[in-house]
Formats: sequence, structure tokens, C-alpha cells
Amino acid sequence: MTRQDIPIEDFVVRVHHLWAKQWLVLTAGDFSNRTFNSMAVGWGAFGTMWSKPFAMIVVRPVRYTHEFLEKYNTFTLCAFPDKYRKAVQLIGSKSGRNTDKIKEAGLTPVAAAAVAAPAFAEASLVVECRQIYKDKLSPKAFLDATIEANYPNKDYHTVCYGEVLAVSGDSSYSA
Repeated sequence: MTRQDIPIEDFVVRVHHLWAKQWLVLTAGDFSNRTFNSMAVGWGAFGTMWSKPFAMIVVRPVRYTHEFLEKYNTFTLCAFPDKYRKAVQLIGSKSGRNTDKIKEAGLTPVAAAAVAAPAFAEASLVVECRQIYKDKLSPKAFLDATIEANYPNKDYHTVCYGEVLAVSGDSSYSA
């Protein structure tokens, strides 16, 4: 996939569609050591916080990728063309603890430009982030009682803000 660097000021995305319909692949770890894991994510945000561009992700502590977010301070978010939908679904439905799901999905990890976590050669968008804030969601803070229904096992997400250090993508992600 041919991607170009995109200045953060020119990064354009249909936010709800990207997170809720297209999904992203979150990868945390270190590419150079081949120590990383990926998962599909459908909840998150992009914006500005503390005068920095950010991506916000949420990961349940039971997910294998959570261990990598605890150990490493960078992550990537990758979007893929529609022809990779089944690969993204596989990444989201299998654990990397006991299988090489990235290989099974047919995706190719590559070095990212600004962070240790890998990107994917097939991605149409790569957002590279360095963690700047992390905390566990507290059910006492839910102002909408319906939110609790998302946690029948009381496995509340860890929320993580990552400063966006680099963005690359095809022309559909650039103003």
C-alpha cells in the first residue's frame, strides 16, 4: 500500500465510521524485537488534549494486547482497505497468546516511522502514538446507567491517550 506522510493539521477522517464501522487494528510492543500484539478496536477517539493531537483507545485488561500497553509506551492504529476486512476480523477474534494471528491473517508487520510499535504494509492509514495518559475506567464515574451493561464481567477498560507523533495514509485521509 502506498502511503504518504500526512501533517496532523491535514489529517481528515470520518471518525464514527472509522471506529464503529471500519475498525482499526491496535498494535503495541516493539517491532525490532518482534515482541508485539495486535487487536481490532472499534471504540476510541481522535482529538486535541493538553494542546497535543491524540488518539484515545480503550482495552480490557483480559486482552493480550493490554500486557503490551503496560510494558511498552507506544502503539499504532492502522486502517485497512475493505479487501482486508476478514483479516481485521481475524485479528479481533483470536488471541495472540497461543497463535500467530498476524501471520494467519496474511498481514505484514513493518517498522513504523516514529514509534517502536509496528505498522502494517497493507494499511491505508497508520497513526503512530506515544502514551501520555492511562487509567482504568471507574463504574462510579458512569453518568449514564446504560454503560454498565457493557461490563457484565466487571472487566472495565483501561483508557489510554496517545500523543499522535506521525500519520501516514492514502489520499483519502488528507485534506
